[in-house]
Amino acid sequence: MKKLACFPKKPVDDSNPMDDFNHSSSKLSCFQRPLRGLFSSLLYFLAFQVSPFWIQLSYFTTLSLLGYLALKVSKPRTTSFMPSDIDMFFTTVSSLTVSSMSTVEMEVFSNTQLVIMTTLMLVGGEVFTSMLGLQFMRSKYTRKANRENRVELASIDYNSSNSTIFSGQIETGLVTLPQAQNDQPCPNIEKEIEASHGEHLKYQSIKCLGYVVLFYLLVVHVVGSAMVALYLNLVPSAKEVLKNKGLRILTFSVFTVVSTFSNCGFIPTNENMVVFKKNSGLLLVLIPLLLFGNTLFAPSLWFVIWVMAKVTRRVEFNYMLKNSGGIAYDHLLPGLYSCLLAITVFGFIFVQFLLLCFMEWNSGDLAGLNSYQKIVGMLFQTINSRHAGESIFDLSNISSAVLVLFVLMMYLPPQTSFLPINSGDQKTSQKGEMKTKKKYVEHLLLSQLSYLVIFVILICITEREKMKEDPLNFNVLNITIEIVSSITCLCSAYGNVGFSTGYHCRLQLKPEPYCKDLCYGFVGRWSSTGKFVLMLVMIFGRLKKFSMQGGRAWKLD
Repeated sequence: MKKLACFPKKPVDDSNPMDDFNHSSSKLSCFQRPLRGLFSSLLYFLAFQVSPFWIQLSYFTTLSLLGYLALKVSKPRTTSFMPSDIDMFFTTVSSLTVSSMSTVEMEVFSNTQLVIMTTLMLVGGEVFTSMLGLQFMRSKYTRKANRENRVELASIDYNSSNSTIFSGQIETGLVTLPQAQNDQPCPNIEKEIEASHGEHLKYQSIKCLGYVVLFYLLVVHVVGSAMVALYLNLVPSAKEVLKNKGLRILTFSVFTVVSTFSNCGFIPTNENMVVFKKNSGLLLVLIPLLLFGNTLFAPSLWFVIWVMAKVTRRVEFNYMLKNSGGIAYDHLLPGLYSCLLAITVFGFIFVQFLLLCFMEWNSGDLAGLNSYQKIVGMLFQTINSRHAGESIFDLSNISSAVLVLFVLMMYLPPQTSFLPINSGDQKTSQKGEMKTKKKYVEHLLLSQLSYLVIFVILICITEREKMKEDPLNFNVLNITIEIVSSITCLCSAYGNVGFSTGYHCRLQLKPEPYCKDLCYGFVGRWSSTGKFVLMLVMIFGRLKKFSMQGGRAWKLD
């Protein structure tokens, strides 16, 4: 009869509106309970039973399909050109994996489609997905705490009933109590209380950390969008560019800030940031966003928590600072490690900046710029080479030495640090959190470079005919910067950077009469099979953290 417990036993008086309202409310609450239970069970299953790799793979696959449908339904800006289905899906995957590899010109997309792409870049960014990971972590501790509470309540009920019997035996004289030698509490109970307090503090710290990351995300986007919009309204030259291209200032500002912070690299203009290379103020506004959303996210997060600990004096913030590894959040690093990581980031920037200035100071791409604009522009280009992909240069005109250095920077993970540090506390705590047996398949994982080589070979196979007919555009160097003519694309997609050498009609050995240089990536000239392979590279690159330890079973001695 429990199934009917939600429904009233006596008939409802239709003449009384309050009875009808109460009846409807009870039915609604009745149906809400199983839905809540179903959602809780689903969350428990995902948090405890499914590998994080499969969760994230499903996350990106599902959102890619939904994003494709949304872009497909919404109409482009012009009816003269309609992107193909494969190009629409490629753009969706590129936005969601924050790779910014483009197969069509950006000005083709309408304002509605730009809003959809903005949403995809936001939910696909590393900061946002890591925040979702914190919510899963919270659900684990909530479920664990509820289970432990039920066990404790059961034991209390059992002990209370036994204590009643025991007291009765004492009164009848069946049992005698020995004299208490001391009143010290049991050490085991003290340890249990201390462990319980530690787990509770850890849960509260994870909960608090989730709010800090959300606060960080909102502040950067709101302040960044406001600053970009303010600049565009105050500087006539920048405002004129958007007016000529039919772009709204608000859409452009939010799109650019989200793309920059998530290190995607998409810009609503066909020429990317080339049209704004003289607007040094705009570039200076975007430079901190590039760093705060990627390579300097971990040091910035640690600094925010340190400030909050000093201001609020809450124990949760101090716990985060002292037990960064115990929380098992990838971007929460110890203080010393965060400082050394920041030094490493600025060291890489300095080396790239010096080489770029030495090789490209008199480049044709910088013609008409004064010294100050050149310095700001080169600094902007240098910082983008790690993971963003926004550009004021035509990469096909950059020297090979700079391109090779850029490829290396694309390959390096955001938290790369070559400075000596003892991270024993972090490793120890992570071992405590992840005491799971290694599966056999983990020993079969290849190294990161091995996967890159495999993908380069696959692209060379799918584009072999074009490599024969158009070798100056389709060559292994460009495929390796598109997978520097074959190297640029893949490393860029795998590192989720978005740099591309582009395609140039002047390099064709057999000139096509109707060939036209368009402002999209080199991948736009690939076959559908090649584009599909590159989509796999982008998704794999977005999930590469799960294979960072691969290749250890392969011995070259």
